[in-house]
Amino acid sequence: MATHSQEVKIFAGNSNPDLAKEICNDLFMDLGSAVVSQFADGECSISLQEAVRGCDVFIIQSTCNRVNDNMMELLIMIDACRRASAGRITAVMPYFGYARQDRKAKSRDPISAKLVANLITAAGADRVLTMDLHAAQIQGFFDIPVDNLAGGNIFAKHYRNMIRKNPDDFIVVSPDVGSVARARTFAMKLGLGLAIIDKRREKANQSEVMNIIGSVEGKHCLILDDIVDTAGSLCGAARAIKEMGGAADIYACATHGVLSNPALERLEDSPIDELLLLDTIPYPKNAEPLKKISYLSTANVFAESIRRIHEERSLFTVENNP
Repeated sequence: MATHSQEVKIFAGNSNPDLAKEICNDLFMDLGSAVVSQFADGECSISLQEAVRGCDVFIIQSTCNRVNDNMMELLIMIDACRRASAGRITAVMPYFGYARQDRKAKSRDPISAKLVANLITAAGADRVLTMDLHAAQIQGFFDIPVDNLAGGNIFAKHYRNMIRKNPDDFIVVSPDVGSVARARTFAMKLGLGLAIIDKRREKANQSEVMNIIGSVEGKHCLILDDIVDTAGSLCGAARAIKEMGGAADIYACATHGVLSNPALERLEDSPIDELLLLDTIPYPKNAEPLKKISYLSTANVFAESIRRIHEERSLFTVENNP
């Protein structure tokens, strides 16, 4: 087991500097000094500006847009800390890129999530802290400890005040069958019923047919998902419960807002009244703000998790307290 001193050092790459600063503010710490840049040919350049010998080091880096660049920044920062004799290194990855490539969908496909896990371990990380892995079994891809925090707890705390007066008017909706377990846990935390969107293609070259399992008529619907990438599935589910199910209002929430093209356009044209995201990934650069999109902070959750990891305390209450 890695040994480390009582001193904690937190560094960050370029993927989500605002979240890193908020986490440090919650911990009453300064962000570690490091120069994270690129050489002229695009190679990643990392230079730590302070000593880390024997320290408990946390590196905050989401592997989001410019995924490969951000991944290399993380790997090289881990290597830099290891070669500078850090006592223990924790990779804090609010969003774990490549998580959707967790199995072979067809012959000769890679399992890229496992490869990334190997790279992080080989670089010298002692543990990983992340939130809402797309597939929980990715934790088993690592040979080091992985703490996978639940973003649904943050949403549950936010929505509880909204539904308190008329809980019978609200229902949680799973946008597809694969998200049922996550949506069921969320519904139980809020004491609400659950509806499921069942998508299937009856014949080749025909569009998907959506069936709604459960009644959403006249209800205020809370759609929970883990990732919004191009928003096709989310917006399709919203149209189904509005047009076919007769839903009154639609509130969507997701942990990771990748928001690749044409997500913003689809969301603007969708019947979704509000999309609530966590700040594991920053809003796309140079994109016009969309009024129906808002963010909740994860800084206090990650800060408390970092504090407990350093103190060798359980994260159970952090992971399960809504």
